[in-house]
Amino acid sequence: MPELIFHQRDGSVRKVDAKSGVSVMQLAIQANIRGIDAECGGACACATCHVYIDESYSDRLPDLTDEESEMLEGVAAERRPNSRLACQVMVDDSMDGMGIEVPDRQF
Repeated sequence: MPELIFHQRDGSVRKVDAKSGVSVMQLAIQANIRGIDAECGGACACATCHVYIDESYSDRLPDLTDEESEMLEGVAAERRPNSRLACQVMVDDSMDGMGIEVPDRQF
């Protein structure tokens, strides 16, 4: 079972055990990670689950789709090269120890 590490807006760090096959967004909602709002419920339609993924894990993530890239154009916080929508990243065992930074705002 992989453990993901959420770096929250207030500077705190939360380690959360994850099951493979769930999205990072679902995991964050279940673990009550503040700052991941997920207004659309994971439909890749709102960008309120924007996160920054530890760049050393980029080769383990699914490719950015055109739809996700388009949604990331409208994020409230700065878009970075490691910006992803948490609803589009499915957890697998290779992500154990992956850091996820919650942006300072979603709106």
